[in-house]
Amino acid sequence: MTDSSIVPFIAVVPARLASTRLPGKPLADIGGKPMVVRVAERARASGAQQVLVASDAPAVLDAARAHGFDAVLTRADHPSGTDRLAEVAAQFGWSDDTLIVNVQGDEPLIDPALVRDVALHLATHPHCAIATAAHSITDAADVFNPNVVKVVLDARGLALYFSRAPIPWARDAYLSQWSGQASLPAPPAGMAVYRHIGLYAYRAQFLRAYPMLSPSPLEQAEALEQLRALWHGERIAVLLTREAPLPGVDTPADLARVQSLFGSAAE
Repeated sequence: MTDSSIVPFIAVVPARLASTRLPGKPLADIGGKPMVVRVAERARASGAQQVLVASDAPAVLDAARAHGFDAVLTRADHPSGTDRLAEVAAQFGWSDDTLIVNVQGDEPLIDPALVRDVALHLATHPHCAIATAAHSITDAADVFNPNVVKVVLDARGLALYFSRAPIPWARDAYLSQWSGQASLPAPPAGMAVYRHIGLYAYRAQFLRAYPMLSPSPLEQAEALEQLRALWHGERIAVLLTREAPLPGVDTPADLARVQSLFGSAAE
């Protein structure tokens, strides 16, 4: 593995205070520290040259700064984390080839090595604007779950398409398994099905261009922002990992699970 110090990158943690399912999520206490700080600590452990917390809420910025992290105020009307990162890139005027990793603010268990590896994957694919990650899945419930985003790759390991549908569609195998059975069919042996991991590395040049790209019909139909980049001809390199990452925090139950892992005592 290439030393991360040879390929500098910046980690940005976008953290929106408003959340339908878990209000005030970035400031939720996890082992004596706000969740956004826990995420920033994981980003710092990845070897990032700089870690920035980006939020529309001064309280989130104050929490990050109180724990020694840089923080920047962004607009409140961003529809996605990518849009928030685009504003940050414009504010700081980073050079075109600067690598920026979007570490979502609700991932306090994110593996620092995965953050680093996605950045390095983009660095080794200079013809790509974005890098992300995926892992193999075989369970039929995951393959057919619309909340589990799938990705198909070309021969070079670049993304061909992302979908909430079961792709690739093994026509004959699925039809034969479904015949007379009520259960979901499992992918046939030898057919790779990959679950997309929502971690992205970008080149600053792409982030500056992103707000000017019109939304695509595919993006709107699937509710997947990465399809905008594919629609406009950008290439996305996909790093395949052996294991699924630990889940993030979307609900009060998720928060309770993570809090139990850290324990009640402050570290």
